[in-house]
Amino acid sequence: MVTKGFFPGSFDPPTLGHLDLMRRAAVVVDELVVGVGINAEKTPWLPARERVALLKEMAPKGVEVISFTGLAVEAARAAGAGLIVRGMRAFADVDFETQMALANRKLASDLETVLLVASTEVAHISGRLVRDVHRAGGDVSHFVPPMVVAALQKR
Repeated sequence: MVTKGFFPGSFDPPTLGHLDLMRRAAVVVDELVVGVGINAEKTPWLPARERVALLKEMAPKGVEVISFTGLAVEAARAAGAGLIVRGMRAFADVDFETQMALANRKLASDLETVLLVASTEVAHISGRLVRDVHRAGGDVSHFVPPMVVAALQKR
């Protein structure tokens, strides 16, 4: 049986933490699809098309990157996934990710959620941290891949 995973997120911007989770999830599943969620009620920092392009450039070989609107469970089903992959950076994420996994199970009982704990080297990195450091003129190269640094320097 081929196991396909779906890793949803906003990826605004893509970080080294996201890359770590993509690499590790790609080992757990036979196929991995990264889904860039588009929420019409939020104003993203980077446009979805740019986030998708950056993720395609940084993703491990064989990882597919798409964008989606609506529910992650519906996007996972549309991608043919049987698993939703999520990451947890710190204990504070446990409550949120547990609630999300339980809600997703109610919405799509055929999909299972797998929670991967972030590697210690990147557990402190969040999109908010990157945005705050960048806005303040700081060096974000410790937190994002080089192609994301280049994209942010153009902003």
